[in-house]
Amino acid sequence: MTTTTAPAPLTAGTGGTHSHVAELHAIRAQAMAGPSEQATAAQHAKGKLTARERIALLLDEGSFQEVEQLRRHRATGFGLETRKPYTDGVITGWGTVEGRTVFVYAHDFRIFGGALGEAHATKIHKIMDMALAAGAPLVSLNDGAGARIQEGVSALAGYGGIFQRNTRASGVIPQISVILGPCAGGAAYSPALTDFVFMVRDTSQMFITGPDVVRAVTGEEITQNGLGGADVHAETSGVCHFAYDDEETCLAEVRYLLSMLPQNNREAPPAVRTADPAGRRGEMLLEHVPADGSRPYDVTAVIGEIVDDGEYLEVHEHWARNIVCALARLDGQVVGIVANQPRTLAGVLDIHASEKAARFVQMCDAFNIPLVTLLDVPGFLPGVGQEHGGIIRHGAKLLYAYCNATVPRISLVLRKAYGGAYIVMDSQSIGADLTYAWPANEIAVMGAEGAAGVIFRRRIAEAADPEAMRQKLVKEYRAELMHPYYAAERGLVDDVIDPAATREVLIRSLAMLRRKHADLPSRKHGNPPQ
Repeated sequence: MTTTTAPAPLTAGTGGTHSHVAELHAIRAQAMAGPSEQATAAQHAKGKLTARERIALLLDEGSFQEVEQLRRHRATGFGLETRKPYTDGVITGWGTVEGRTVFVYAHDFRIFGGALGEAHATKIHKIMDMALAAGAPLVSLNDGAGARIQEGVSALAGYGGIFQRNTRASGVIPQISVILGPCAGGAAYSPALTDFVFMVRDTSQMFITGPDVVRAVTGEEITQNGLGGADVHAETSGVCHFAYDDEETCLAEVRYLLSMLPQNNREAPPAVRTADPAGRRGEMLLEHVPADGSRPYDVTAVIGEIVDDGEYLEVHEHWARNIVCALARLDGQVVGIVANQPRTLAGVLDIHASEKAARFVQMCDAFNIPLVTLLDVPGFLPGVGQEHGGIIRHGAKLLYAYCNATVPRISLVLRKAYGGAYIVMDSQSIGADLTYAWPANEIAVMGAEGAAGVIFRRRIAEAADPEAMRQKLVKEYRAELMHPYYAAERGLVDDVIDPAATREVLIRSLAMLRRKHADLPSRKHGNPPQ
């Protein structure tokens, strides 16, 4: 018979478990604190938060679970062997936003300027793999100086692994990039591969080659913000979807966006209860939209009148303003809204508007967000610059995106819808599930003035009073081919509706389409126009 005696408890100071735990807490405190108080003060002096402060704002309080906090690089040379800080300059892990799991990585600019080395990259690869495996959104908080030069090509290869994972996760989980400092060189391509890019004015910049290189190569003088600041990318390049004045507002808006997105492409977006009645009439809509098709108005007022509580999140608000793309809710259900904006360029489609809307339609389709399209479009923007810039190719992107989308699709003609732009903007002929129009709609190949000038050119020229004849023929053409019920009579519009009933009609239609299923042909992938 064998007997055993329980070991005596170990206490700190005897080399037992307590001393190991104390050592662990000391190491963890060092990792949490970062390199030094001076480095933290320097970060704050630039108007920037630390990586951990940012994560705390993004995630629900107390929900963050860090991964590989104690990771250190193994590189040598150039003094690296004497500098081996914990985390290696990037904080990775997961937490929750409004109770739903979100994965995150955040560059710590206080350590190696947030530059990416081999260990740093491996941590990011791991958290990206975890996000994809768990089927949960990934948010990157970017504040880094690019590749760690001291580690050479190993650092560059780390970017390749990030790009590959961005691409593999595209359309599977939502990917959001938040630029909170420099994001230069190859580092800029990861945000470009993600679904949404947020930036903060004055403190964040994105560019492939910085001002010094631009000056050396082209002789152009420009500041970092002038080259790649938030407003440049939000208004000119279209790289940035959202730009804000401070990090706190920016991260709050990231949380709001996440609340409208599903966890992955196999789930529906989260629904919420709303006190806004589904049958609420929008009498103000009759005042918002002038019957005269040449008069401008702000289509966001129409959107605000239709959606729950007037709340919507506009994507790419400052770029390609002649089209509006927004996420909103109807009866608590998330929808994507695409609308021509008559206030800018009369709402025409041009190169940038086509690209903006195509990307938004693809995102909504990838993440099971129904599409509502509001049409008031006079056509594509004419001009040598547009033709030489590839309006055919870029316009085809929007056409492809709509034709390829399998989510519920409803289009509504608010006023005019002319030519190829009408077809491209989710007409019934390219697969819209339901098409509606308001009573003042004009759906035609072109406006009555232009059409009469083409069809009746000879009669007008030969008339004793050409202008009077032209006006007479314009009126005849409009009465014959452009009256509000012409398309409905031919089954090209499912119904002509009272504008005040728009909200109720859309909600009822979307409820019917909620379980829509569409089979796509078997293929590896399509080959969309580029």
